[in-house]
Amino acid sequence: MSKRETMVWLACAFVFSLLAVCHDGLCSQANGDEQVIYARGAEGIITDALAENKGNHEDPEDYSWDDSEVIDIALNGTSITADTDGATVDGNELTITSAGTYRLTGILEDGRIIVDSNDKDIVRLILNGVDINCSTNAPIFVKKAEKTVIALAEDTENYLTDAAPYVYDDELDNEPNAAVFSKDDLTIFGDGALTVYGNYNDGISCKDGLIIASGTINVTAVDDGIRGKDYLVIYDGTITLYTRGDGLKSDNDKDGDKGYIYIEDGVVKISAAGDAIEAQTDVLIAGGELSLTSGGGSKQVLRGSVSAKGIKAGIDVVIDDGTLTISSADDAIHSNGSVCISGGTLDLASGDDGIHSDGSVSISGGTLNLAAGDNGIKSEVSITISTAAVSISKSSEGIESPLITIDSGNVSLVATDDGFNATYGVDSEANDGSCLCIYGGYIVVSTTNGDGLDSNGNIEITAGTIIVHGPQAQMEVGMDCNGTCNVTGGFLVISGTNSDMTEAPSTSSSQCSIKFMSNSQMSTSTLFHLEDAGGNNIVTFQPVHSYYSIIFSSPEIQQGSTYSIYTGGTSTGTVTDGLYLDGVYTPGTQSALFTVSGTVTNVGSSGTNPGPGNDPNPGDNPSPGGGRR
Repeated sequence: MSKRETMVWLACAFVFSLLAVCHDGLCSQANGDEQVIYARGAEGIITDALAENKGNHEDPEDYSWDDSEVIDIALNGTSITADTDGATVDGNELTITSAGTYRLTGILEDGRIIVDSNDKDIVRLILNGVDINCSTNAPIFVKKAEKTVIALAEDTENYLTDAAPYVYDDELDNEPNAAVFSKDDLTIFGDGALTVYGNYNDGISCKDGLIIASGTINVTAVDDGIRGKDYLVIYDGTITLYTRGDGLKSDNDKDGDKGYIYIEDGVVKISAAGDAIEAQTDVLIAGGELSLTSGGGSKQVLRGSVSAKGIKAGIDVVIDDGTLTISSADDAIHSNGSVCISGGTLDLASGDDGIHSDGSVSISGGTLNLAAGDNGIKSEVSITISTAAVSISKSSEGIESPLITIDSGNVSLVATDDGFNATYGVDSEANDGSCLCIYGGYIVVSTTNGDGLDSNGNIEITAGTIIVHGPQAQMEVGMDCNGTCNVTGGFLVISGTNSDMTEAPSTSSSQCSIKFMSNSQMSTSTLFHLEDAGGNNIVTFQPVHSYYSIIFSSPEIQQGSTYSIYTGGTSTGTVTDGLYLDGVYTPGTQSALFTVSGTVTNVGSSGTNPGPGNDPNPGDNPSPGGGRR
């Protein structure tokens, strides 16, 4: 692992130290000096990553020049006029051999511009309203130069169109292979516009580093749109790409400190048959407005082995700010390393996973709206959410990882299978050491054919509001835990089926819980109401699916106190996520009158499984008001 990779991983890994670490299969709060390292967020990660990437070729002097030293070159349709010793003209081909600033104006019906300079100074090409077509090769080919800058003159429209296929002097050649092709460092900027038609392969391609500082750039290409091998840096500008390959790409696979893409600002719109943004190492986004479509969008079906991801990184994806709208046939965001999001607004729609990481996923800020064909968020290591607003409106499994930590923020998810699934992927009812750790936040889960909260290991809840609209499928439950479910704080209400797998928190919890089971199915119009002996509302809940069971835990449930459960009735309050937080409740049927005498109190028709390893019937209190029937 390179120093840059280590710094990125450490910063993203605050999911372990700032929020939680896993000890012996249970999650507990972490503290210490590690927090100072890990709590830096995506902005610090981007800074470190860029610093470790050996810098780029940019210099402030790249963007300014002395107008008196500008060399004018006229493109006259079928000929070229160049009155300079720094360039040679051979028919319809211009070769620039010396450093300097060259201003190109006019139309070249069939020709090309070649830069082939041994000078150590910069070569600038000012495109001042040009239209260059080449029927045999690339219209602009930087064969050799210390550094080349393409400046788009203010208020000008510039067009470059290449051949299909190319004709090479040597049949073994495969370069150039893009309408704008540079073998050395290249920068593009300006207040004008550039439209590129890459009919042979790529639109704009650089074998070293490529910087786009500004300008309006439109590319249509049969393969990749814009490619910087060592790095692709976008500071600003308006970029629109239509490609049959990837959109933005950096693919240096020989140097671990290169092969990255950095977007600081600007407007980027990409429609790509392949990946919209693909980097060999990191994708770093500090801001901007990005609209990405890959593989035809989220409603398309992937065929074969094609990769059609919105954003794909060989190491890390880091998003600090910006507005991202992604519709992808494959994963919306995919990383072979880690994903770290600390800000911005992300609207993701995917045919596969919404966010997929082989490492950790950390979402510590911003707003994320996601609809996925498969998993909403999946990580092979850990997922941590804090401060952020995360909404998953469609998924198979909502959030899946061996270690899932919710520290704060708002999380809402809809899943056909499990809502939260903490697992190492072992298909067994044994405790696999995974953990779902909820330390705060406002969480709403709705599942149709899977468990609401599922852990193949343990569940730990210390604070927060957790609302689970559990499944109707009889073999699935609102909460399923193979290990221990410890509840020491927070507000928890879970609806579910009449399965004998229905679980309450473990009796080792310090906060009391109630497990209510009805002998008949209740419809979505039937309220569940719990009140204390004084008639004060504890909870009034309306599940979105028909239900038999309710699991409830709150600091208001105290041992030795008496409570009543009513089903049906009405409330004048406003319902939010199934909860009536105000208004007046008019009683329906009193289903139970009971006294809490243990950590877990079973009420109703059955109570065979309050939690893993627990006494099946602790605290039962049959009563004239219903109780056990």
